[in-house]
Amino acid sequence: METLNVAGQLAALVSALILIVVAPLEMFFYGRPKVAKFLSVDPEHADSVKLWSFCIGARNLLSALGAIAGLAMIRWGDPLAGTVVVLCFCWYMLLASLAMAAADAMGYWKPRGGSLNGTVSSSVLPLVVVVSPLFA
Repeated sequence: METLNVAGQLAALVSALILIVVAPLEMFFYGRPKVAKFLSVDPEHADSVKLWSFCIGARNLLSALGAIAGLAMIRWGDPLAGTVVVLCFCWYMLLASLAMAAADAMGYWKPRGGSLNGTVSSSVLPLVVVVSPLFA
């Protein structure tokens, strides 16, 4: 297995940086009207999802930090091990996005279809990462 190509590394970095920016919004500020609109959350029900919102933000932050650790390994450590780390965290990001889409399809998101923008936008970069080894 080759190390992750430049496109995959850049996609992983941008995806991680986005998650680092969004995590505090999910964890601490999701009830604010502008943040709720950005996250497609109904501010009227924000209190009932505090636990889940905080946990999702924390998981996103941890996956971002893991991907960055893998990128650091590629650059300054063991490139092959770093590639595996980045791919694992990006697979997690991608599968979490697909789980969000499934939850929306089952009607767990109100209104149904409300998570479509978030699902698509959060899955594109991790998808680029996981398919990039095919083009090395």
